[in-house]
Amino acid sequence: MSSIFDHPDFDDHECVTIVSDPDSGLSGIIAVHSTVLGPSAGGTRFWMYDESADAITDALRLSRAMSLKNAMVSIPHGGGKGVIIRPSGTFDREAIFSAYGRALNRVGGAYYTAEDVGVSPDDMRVIHTQTSFVAGLEEGVAASGDPSPITADGVFRCLKFAVTHKLGQADISGISVSIQGLGHVGYTLAEQLHAAGAKLIVADINEAALTKAQTELNAQVVDIDAIFAVDADVFAPCALGGAINSQTLPMLKAKIICGAANNQLATADMAEGLAARGILYCPDYVVNGGGIINVASELSGTYDPQWVDGKLDGLVETLADIIKQHDVTGRNTDVIAEEIALARIAAGKRA
Repeated sequence: MSSIFDHPDFDDHECVTIVSDPDSGLSGIIAVHSTVLGPSAGGTRFWMYDESADAITDALRLSRAMSLKNAMVSIPHGGGKGVIIRPSGTFDREAIFSAYGRALNRVGGAYYTAEDVGVSPDDMRVIHTQTSFVAGLEEGVAASGDPSPITADGVFRCLKFAVTHKLGQADISGISVSIQGLGHVGYTLAEQLHAAGAKLIVADINEAALTKAQTELNAQVVDIDAIFAVDADVFAPCALGGAINSQTLPMLKAKIICGAANNQLATADMAEGLAARGILYCPDYVVNGGGIINVASELSGTYDPQWVDGKLDGLVETLADIIKQHDVTGRNTDVIAEEIALARIAAGKRA
C-alpha cells in the first residue's frame, strides 16, 4: 500500500485524520466517511492492535459502516469513527482522552463521537472537557449516558422478529442463543434473552464476565474458538468484527445470525455463503442501530426517550422489509440492506 488512497478499505472517505500527541501517548485515527446526510457520528474505539495498519483498516471499515447504519435509521448524520490505539504497559488514560478531545476540535465539527469498544461514559466526560463534539454523556441538558443498553435493546427486538420469521415461534422461550462477547452490549443482550426464557451459550476472554453470566444467567460457557460450532438456534456476534469468515462459516450450526458487533462479515461474499447454507443473516448495521439512535437524540439538544423507542421499532420494520425482499428475490440480505442505505445517501446527495 503506497498511500491511504490505495488501501483496499478506502471508499472515497471525505477525511482521514491521523491524531498524535507524544506527551499523552495518544495515537489514533479519525475517519469521516460521509457528511452527505449531516455531520458524521459514530463511536470511538480504544483497542490494542497488533499493528498500526490494523487500526487504520478498522477506522476505514467502521466509518463506512456508520454511513450505512445512519442512513438505515434515518438520522441527520453521516458516518464517522474514531480509533485510539491503546498503549502497552502503563499509561495516563485521562491524558490520552483529553488529547483526543483536542484532536476532535481540529476535525472541526465534521465528526461527533460517543462510546465504542473499550470506552466508557467517564472517558466521554474527559473528552467533553476539551470539546463539544461528543455525546454519550451522563450529565447535561440532553445527556443520556452510555448508549450500549439501547444498542442491546434494538438487537433483542430484531432477534425476536428473526426467530418468529425463521423458526415460526412467537417468543424466544426455550430458544438457544450463542453469544460471542460479553461487553457492555453483549451482557445486556444476554440479560434480556435470559429474562425472556432463552438458553444461553457464551464465550469471552473476560473470565469475570463468564463467571457472572454462568452464575446470574445460567449460561453455558465455552471456549472462544468453540462458540461458532455450538448447537444453537441463533448466533449473536457481540465482540469485534470479522466473526463470520472463511474458517468459521463452515462451523456454524445456527439458523440465524443476529448480533451487535460491527462488520461481522470478514468479506462481502460471506453473506452469500450464509444464504447458501440457509442461515438468515440480519445485517449488523441494521440491528445494532440503537446506540446511534440514542446518540442522535442527544445531539439534537433534547433527548426524547419516546422518539428513541419508536426508532427501535423502526429497526424491526426495516429488517422485516429486507427479509421480505430476500424471500421474494432470493438475493442475500446484506446486498439488499446496502442497496437501501446507498440509495438513501445518494438521495441526500441529490438534495
